This record gives sequence, C-alpha cells and structure tokens, in this order.
Amino acid sequence: MKNFMLEKLVRENIQLLKPYSSARSEYDGEATIFLDANENNMASVDGMNRYPDPLQKDLKQVIGIIKNVPSKNTFLGNGSDEAIDILIRIFCNPGVDNIVICPPTYGMYEVCANINDVIVKQVPLLKSFQLDINAIQEEVDSNTKLIFICSPNNPTGNLIDEKDIESLLIGFNGIVVIDEAYIDFAPNASFLSKLDQYPNLVVLQTLSKAWGLAGLRLGMAFASAAIINLFNKVKPPYNISKVNQQTGLNALSDKPQFDDWVNNILSQRTIVNVKLKTFDFILNVYPSDANFILIKVPDAIHLYNYLKAKGIIVRNRSSLPLCDNCLRISIGTEQENNILINTLKTYSYEKEDIIYR
Repeated sequence: MKNFMLEKLVRENIQLLKPYSSARSEYDGEATIFLDANENNMASVDGMNRYPDPLQKDLKQVIGIIKNVPSKNTFLGNGSDEAIDILIRIFCNPGVDNIVICPPTYGMYEVCANINDVIVKQVPLLKSFQLDINAIQEEVDSNTKLIFICSPNNPTGNLIDEKDIESLLIGFNGIVVIDEAYIDFAPNASFLSKLDQYPNLVVLQTLSKAWGLAGLRLGMAFASAAIINLFNKVKPPYNISKVNQQTGLNALSDKPQFDDWVNNILSQRTIVNVKLKTFDFILNVYPSDANFILIKVPDAIHLYNYLKAKGIIVRNRSSLPLCDNCLRISIGTEQENNILINTLKTYSYEKEDIIYR
C-alpha cells in the first residue's frame, strides 16, 4: 500500500468510459411535471411509473447513520454479487489480470472472475481456516488486482485474523476486498472503521443475513470516494428498484427488531452448538462467528439424504477444500432447531463395523 496508486489499477477503458447519463441523474431540484424520462404519465401505481433514484440517496443516508459511513463512501447493489462483479470489471483486464481467493470460501468470487475471463489464483486456507499469508504473497504478481477475503468466512464460519488482513492491506498494492456478510453475528468490529486508514480497502456487507432481507437482494460496498465513484460509473443506471429502496428504508427503521433477531440467533447458535457436540457421529463442530455451524461427519451424503428425507435441508460442503464430509447448518428458529436435534437423535450410521448412534 506504500506505493498505492488507484489510477494504475483501473482498466484503461474504464478510466476513459463516459458513463450513461440517465434522466433522473441529470435532474436536480423541485418540479411538479416530469416530461424528461419517457415514463407513462397516465399511470401512477404508488409512483411506480417513475424511475427510482439512481444513487439511492435516502437509503444511503439511513445506512450511513447505522454504519457510520458517509454516502460518498457507499455503493448499493443487487446483492453483494453485483459489487463483486463490478469490482472485477473495474480492475481486471480479461485474460491478463488475476484475483486471489482463499478456499474454502464464497463461490461467487470465482464465478464472477470466470464470467469476466479473469484468472483465479487459489491459495487454500490453513487447516486452522486462517490465511496462509506467505503463500498469498508468493502468488501475488504484477497482474494481481484483487484479493478477496470472507470474514466471517463462508462455509467455515470463523473470523479471519485481523492482523493477517491488515498485513495484506499494508503490503499489497492492489485492492483488498473484505466480505463481511456475516459480521453482525461476530464479536469483532467491522473493518468499516479502517476505511480512512487504507485507501485500497473495500468492505462488502448485505441486508440478506442479519436484517432478514435475502429476498430483497440489497448488498453494500464501502470504500474510498474514488472507488465508489468508479462503482457508480460502471453500474446500470437504475440498479436498485424503487420498491427495494423503500422496503430497505422500512426495514432499517426498525433497529430494535434487528437487535432482537441477532440476539436470538446468537442464543440459538450456542444451544445448537452444545447439542450437536453430544452426538457420537458428529466428529467435529467447528467454532462459528456467523449464523451457521459447520460440522464434520463420517459420511456427509448419507446424513444429508437422511435429513432431506425428513424434510430438513442443510448444505453439503464436502466438495470444497478442507471440508471433506462437512455439512453447513444454518441457525433456524427455536422450533426448527429442536426438530433438527430430535431428528438427529433418530439417525444411525454404520461403516467398517463402527456404529454411530
């Protein structure tokens, strides 16, 4: 970061790009008659005949109060996935540049890179599910533009060591992206407080998890004003609908409900964690800083199919590095969690003369 220069990282065509100018982005002030955007002025279903605010100013203002981050440092997208895709399109030249990911981790980093024909360098986590800093440093080259770190990590559930992340922010002259989708369930503070300290830091968060709005598809990216300007330059003009902006505003106005949900999930996480450890066929219950728990069993497919037959769906993560025979279990309601535990009590598994019951 000592020699960090944002303009050297941005693709030349993005630097030269003249963004689309929408009718609503050109208008500023007060008016009663709008004849600028080719809308249907004969229709008015709760104002849905009008295009939404392209920069979501009201929603960003409320988010800014909650997150203590100015609107100029905030981007809103169609889920965090849009922010991931835009980051790759801003900084990575197809077929030339690369990103670094640390599996097992969130799969969309790799998918977005593949869609954009960007090379993916994989540096697996250590057995402790922490970063292999030396291996990352060895993989980074002059064409490495982005390092993606998920903390708390999905699917392992653990926070990534802050000192390791900061060492990358200091030593890497590209962009370090910290995906904090599950930070509301973690004991550690967000990296949002360090935005002013690191110009190469991008923090991703979402309303899908703790705020209970997965169906809304509303993600957030926080970064320097210069990086956010690049986001706004590349994004579609009206990427967040008026309905989603209003729904987001309504949800964010009920902070007590949010706090209650988080507290209940944390309480249930503790209870489920303790109960899972009582089963002999569960070989490991990994510590979690998220709203899910990763477990290791003798045969993940066998247990997955058993639960599925009982109407309970968990996630089989066995195909990922370090996650052989691992299932990821989201924390549900107290009733759902009790049904899960009671169902596990009826499960038995035999293999090589070992009976788990």
